[in-house]
Amino acid sequence: MLQPLVVGLGRAGVGLHLRVLARARSCEQGLIAPGPVPAWDPRQDAGQQVPGLSVRDSLTAAVSTTDPESTVAHVCTPPVARLEVIRQLGALGVRKLVVEKPLATGVDELLRIDRLRRELGLEVVVVAHWLASELTRRLAELVRDQPFGALRSITFTQHKPRFSRSLSTNGHPTAFDVEVPHSLGVVLRLAGPARLLSAERTDMRVGDDVVLPGMGSARLALGHESGVVSEIFSDLTSPVQQRRVRLEFERGSATGHYPLSENDDHAQLTVEGPQRAHHVFRDDALTAFVVATYRAFQSGAPSAEAGFQLHSEAIRLMCEAKETARGSTPEEIST
Repeated sequence: MLQPLVVGLGRAGVGLHLRVLARARSCEQGLIAPGPVPAWDPRQDAGQQVPGLSVRDSLTAAVSTTDPESTVAHVCTPPVARLEVIRQLGALGVRKLVVEKPLATGVDELLRIDRLRRELGLEVVVVAHWLASELTRRLAELVRDQPFGALRSITFTQHKPRFSRSLSTNGHPTAFDVEVPHSLGVVLRLAGPARLLSAERTDMRVGDDVVLPGMGSARLALGHESGVVSEIFSDLTSPVQQRRVRLEFERGSATGHYPLSENDDHAQLTVEGPQRAHHVFRDDALTAFVVATYRAFQSGAPSAEAGFQLHSEAIRLMCEAKETARGSTPEEIST
């Protein structure tokens, strides 16, 4: 069995990964080792009272409680601090890593992580659970089988109010780094390689005198080699939460809604063509993603190279979008 190790005990580590590990254990016997999960966070008081964790005072101490060869490290530290954590884990003999998105916030950092991955023989799997989503699978089936003709465009809307976390942490430099990596991976999977057409962003404003540059909203448009045009819009100052995707085909459309949070794991899909159909179904994509990743690690299946390259392309486009949007910050991006 494989032994999980959680590095970083914020919302991603405790609120998502620890919960998903518990669900994965219950639905897949003999895959994940039982007992408290060893963990470490650079903040000394983090995770001390969380059930199911065995928090250590250093990364070395946390790894020393496990067999590095069978350890899967869940790297949940903020993206600006990923490189050094990955370097330390590799030096301690850990080779299997599940890393929260985005893997890096800049191209130079991405190249350094890639070099480190190759030098140390690391298996780096970036959390891209929307690619394991049942909704994404159904959308991909519509694109492949073409019951409504060829795909023409994809529009993603990812809105949520994120004031408190943005004000209290600085691990995500811009709105492009928060929600956009999820949808970037999906549009690349559905429509293929792309080039950036345009990008813009706004600031987050709180009260009369608090401004967080680039943390308000982000929009980018892509032109795919397949001829498809996709647009991604994420607003972190929205009063409501939404994870919506719309695919336009030659003779119809499909509108999907991904689950909003860990509190409900159901997705919805409305298909409109000669007839209209609405479907509601379970879509616990993160659990499915973790189980599939652990199975691959356990069986010694082919490496995660394809997934890493897809994520690397998403990071490249994200970084190009950030650079393009850096020159001007519109007061408002229209919905």
